[in-house]
Amino acid sequence: MAYQRVISENRKAYHDYHIEETYEAGIVLEGSEVKSVKLGRVSIQEAFVRPKDGELYIYNMHIAPYDKTAVFKPDPKRPRKLLLHRREIDRIIGRITMRGYTAVPLKVINKRGWIKIIIGLAKGKRKYEKREAIKRRDMERAMRRGEY
Repeated sequence: MAYQRVISENRKAYHDYHIEETYEAGIVLEGSEVKSVKLGRVSIQEAFVRPKDGELYIYNMHIAPYDKTAVFKPDPKRPRKLLLHRREIDRIIGRITMRGYTAVPLKVINKRGWIKIIIGLAKGKRKYEKREAIKRRDMERAMRRGEY
């Protein structure tokens, strides 16, 4: 297993969606953005993945400007291109166009010096499914404590 460190995680995605498949994607970043991400100044809480011109882009991913940059500071929430194999892109775009599927960013990781994004092909949960998941988690927690 290669060395990797989780920089940011979207825990809410696991609560709101059934994650069916995951993909590891590279991301196109400017120089100062890489330094900022490696410092952990990134948020993917409101981020989402959409196709555009046969490519996948991540929108609303916030990367705080790097403090020590003199002049060039890119827009913190600009769309960023994701780098995947063509067949993976085609598969994800095919699934996104189907009713009920979406692609959500799950984690930002540093894998051997490269910034990668783990995206999940997901289907939305209904409200009652979320409640059942919370109830099941609470029951398991109580059983571990020995309350039942």
